[in-house]
Amino acid sequence: MKSKQIRDLTFYLHRYIGLIVGLVLIIIGLTGSLLVFEKEINQFLLSQQFGQVIPQEQRIKVETVLETVKTAYASQPDLKLLGINTLGDAHTPYRVFLQSTEKKRTEVFVNPYTGAIMGARLWDNTLIGLTLKLHYQLLAGKIGEIIVGIIGFLFFILSITGILLWSGWRKLISGFKIKCNTHIKSVNFYIHKVAGIVTGVFLTAIAFTGFCWNFYDQTKPLIYAATLTPIPPDPVSQVIVGKLPRGLTEILQKADAALPGAVTTYIRLPQTPEGVFRIGKKLPQETNEYGYSQVYLDQYTGEVVQLKNGLEASRADQVLNSFAPVHYGTFWGLPTRILYVFVGLAPLVLFITGFVMWWYRYKGKRRQQTMEMVEPVSKS
Repeated sequence: MKSKQIRDLTFYLHRYIGLIVGLVLIIIGLTGSLLVFEKEINQFLLSQQFGQVIPQEQRIKVETVLETVKTAYASQPDLKLLGINTLGDAHTPYRVFLQSTEKKRTEVFVNPYTGAIMGARLWDNTLIGLTLKLHYQLLAGKIGEIIVGIIGFLFFILSITGILLWSGWRKLISGFKIKCNTHIKSVNFYIHKVAGIVTGVFLTAIAFTGFCWNFYDQTKPLIYAATLTPIPPDPVSQVIVGKLPRGLTEILQKADAALPGAVTTYIRLPQTPEGVFRIGKKLPQETNEYGYSQVYLDQYTGEVVQLKNGLEASRADQVLNSFAPVHYGTFWGLPTRILYVFVGLAPLVLFITGFVMWWYRYKGKRRQQTMEMVEPVSKS
């Protein structure tokens, strides 16, 4: 295939993928811009709804918090206790998670110093919950998640083809030039070209990670295979008939012993007889807020069945761990997060300018066809 044919194919792919999925990408991009500051927005809304936590010298035990919540919701047996998030600054309450049989998640907020329940909310009905579900599944459940995953893959192709078509590969300076004293059609092209190349690398990374997340069960084994990393077995508990699960105090002690010096950031409770305790840990050198370290413990014996040290992650886990900072723009802190707000606006700008470019081309072809039809008649 000749270079011109390859370029023409790249151009057609870029144009029609953009026209087909552009409107959905606008929704995904705008919601993504909001989610960049998900934590700050969430904390502000919490303080407005439930009030501030006043720091004190001593925090109460996590076991006590879970017992308090369990007792408070004893009259609602359809709500199952999932776990608790314990990481946060001195002004942040503990978050306890419960889930109904319909998979609706309730968040219960507990003062970490007094143990008092500050309030609860249905996560699906919160601003962040709705925004996140709109972002990755268009509020359409599993079907929407699949659709967004497919669109993510098409977005990846769209971003790659846009980078390949950039005119700056032939002359660098022209690739960044915008001429404002020319026809609106040309100005529109310049804006599309520059906006596309400035955000192109970020959009490509966002599209790829989003696609992988929405098809995680399929892409995770591929990443392990591509990095030549053996897939670890799923951690499970060996069921002992008639034996009750170990107490959380003992479980936390064993988790602390497995990763000395690490701070517990979250706890997930076993949900089935074969399930395990999953204790999230953060070592001092880890940069992620919750850490990448995890300790999995058998619920009957309390023995460690799997240990993940975030500082000694496998090649595959390093790739998977990079998805969140790359997707949300947290890899260089606040500057890249601010940048990602504007990156999220790029699909809107690129779709509008791309549509205008297509419309001018479409009108030009229609005018040419009309002239070709009229010309023979005039000659006759």
